[in-house]
Amino acid sequence: MSVKDPLNPWNYKPWWCQPWSILLTGTVIIAGSWMLAKTPWITLIVATPILVWWFYFLWLWPRLLRHSYLELTNRQPDQESESVTTIYPSDE
Repeated sequence: MSVKDPLNPWNYKPWWCQPWSILLTGTVIIAGSWMLAKTPWITLIVATPILVWWFYFLWLWPRLLRHSYLELTNRQPDQESESVTTIYPSDE
């Protein structure tokens, strides 16, 4: 039985949301736009949002998730979370 690494966010994503599938899909779309149009500016228009998404989702998001996990696990045990509040009114 294998233990999942909590610092690896890809362990919690389905197969279609893995780095290899994201890179493959984006590459096929960019190459397809070039094959169909054979125009650099159309390929650039198609590639720009894909490249931005790759930067965010493949590089920035995993780093932010790891940082957040480490920050949460390193806090003091006696600290209460300020984000958790009771939403039910008291029965006084």
